[in-house]
Amino acid sequence: MFGSEKKLNDMAARLRPDLSREALGVGPDFPGIAPNPVLSRDARKRNAELRTGALALGVLVDWREISSGGSPRVALMLDVETIGGISFRGIADENLTITEITRLAPGQTFPVRYRPAVMDHYVALARDADPAHVQRLSDEIASRKRT
Repeated sequence: MFGSEKKLNDMAARLRPDLSREALGVGPDFPGIAPNPVLSRDARKRNAELRTGALALGVLVDWREISSGGSPRVALMLDVETIGGISFRGIADENLTITEITRLAPGQTFPVRYRPAVMDHYVALARDADPAHVQRLSDEIASRKRT
């Protein structure tokens, strides 16, 4: 209906260069930020899979506001470390409150969920994660870095 996916991605990169693959620090395999995840079938499926994904830790690098209609939607750029020792730049597409946005600062660590079978740079904040499990994960990752 609107043309090829490549044309849409190119147009999105021209309209919002701050959301381009290069600006987000991800490679060419990153599918991009959905203009409206509620209307995108792929984005709804991805978000459902991320809710049950594997737990990892993400350190906030930067963030970009995507939209502000209703509750603000932001793209969080995180350097993610998994329990298996894999590191990658993750992008979380999240609806945050104004209060949560004002508290964002580079270097903050967040529990995130990712899809190990896909590894497409998409992650989601793991708001439901058990604090004890997050602490064990953090300790495991820290001990691996020390050795």
